[in-house]
Amino acid sequence: MFESFFKLKENNTNIKTEILAGITTFMTMAYILVVNPAILSQAGMDFGAVFTATALAAIITTLLMGLYAKLPFAAAPGMGLNAFFAFTVVKGMGYSWNFALTAVLLEGIIFIFLTAFNVREAIINCIPLNIKKAISVGIGLFIAFIGLDNAKIVIHQEGGTIVALGNLKEPIALLAIIGIVITSILIARNVKGALLIGIIITTIIGLPMGITKVPVSFVSMPPSIKSTFMQFEWNHVFSLDMLVVLFTLLFMDLFDTIGTLVGVATKANMIDEKGNVPRAKHALLADAIGTTLGAVFGTSAVTAYVESASGVAEGGRTGLTAVSTAVMFIIALFLSPLFIMIPSPATAPALILVGLFMLEPIKEIDLVDFTEAIPAFFTIIIMPLAYSISDGIAFGMISYVLIKVATGKFKDVSLATYIIGALFLLKFFI
Repeated sequence: MFESFFKLKENNTNIKTEILAGITTFMTMAYILVVNPAILSQAGMDFGAVFTATALAAIITTLLMGLYAKLPFAAAPGMGLNAFFAFTVVKGMGYSWNFALTAVLLEGIIFIFLTAFNVREAIINCIPLNIKKAISVGIGLFIAFIGLDNAKIVIHQEGGTIVALGNLKEPIALLAIIGIVITSILIARNVKGALLIGIIITTIIGLPMGITKVPVSFVSMPPSIKSTFMQFEWNHVFSLDMLVVLFTLLFMDLFDTIGTLVGVATKANMIDEKGNVPRAKHALLADAIGTTLGAVFGTSAVTAYVESASGVAEGGRTGLTAVSTAVMFIIALFLSPLFIMIPSPATAPALILVGLFMLEPIKEIDLVDFTEAIPAFFTIIIMPLAYSISDGIAFGMISYVLIKVATGKFKDVSLATYIIGALFLLKFFI
């Protein structure tokens, strides 16, 4: 049944590899079950309700990715999108979380229509091939940076340099370094499931160090979502502020998702000879439906997760990987204390080393033609430094159009690419 539905042999994989890859993806992104409620609770939402809403949104969207799009991508409420929800819309603009939730619902509905009319897929297809390869590399550096930050190996230094090396004697940093060493050895020795095994071993080592906390009980019923379910506010739906919030959410979510799909698909060698992602429309529709349902449950916008790269690195190539990740989220609903106990320094080594795996396409980027190399470079460098996949793509696309036009290579740029470049300029300067 699995073979005929997911075409495992055709994709050079098997059930064991796919399930292991799905579990690995889950382990590297399970933090969202804690981090998302923590962020949205600062906007006044109930932590428990958001926990359940986060899990439900991740389950449904990831199942759609696996069963409908048949791709090894997991999805959940996105980092950055939740921060915009809580800190910009609610705390910055002074609106209620209900207003922000309404904006997420409208965004999801708009995305469904854009996907149905192939607008989002057309945007993916108009991204130049070298920038697509650069997106994978940039995401790799971005993921590694997230891992280093989570492990406190790299820190923000007040009054000094922008970033600095953390105190490696601190227990969190020390545990992460131990995890990196263990996971690196497992990878070098070609041990199957190296990333997942590394996470488990590092979590166990964290027990005597006092970092891994053993919960009193491992089983609990999911908290109720009654306080957040369909709690929309329509009073300001036609206001200018709603238009600004919607436009920002659309741009952030659109290019975060596109960037992840392109980057992870490139790493998995799924990109076809024209540079297109297979079944991209299906994946984008799954993402749009997930965002809409997530708003109904009571959480911020859903997006494809860059941590899917960890499952791809373990050999995940089909929708069975995503289904396995979704099953883990279902289990997490009832075993939340068990998964919440996995500390950030235990997952950090997987993220850091996945960053290495994502660098491979850099070998295929044309670094001789500077009209191709410079936009690719901006795409790569801006992602980790601006802490944003969408901003990296923006810099790459804008510079691509400007340099091609300035050097007289107008024919290299498609009409759709001109339009996307212009939209990015509008986003930054208007």
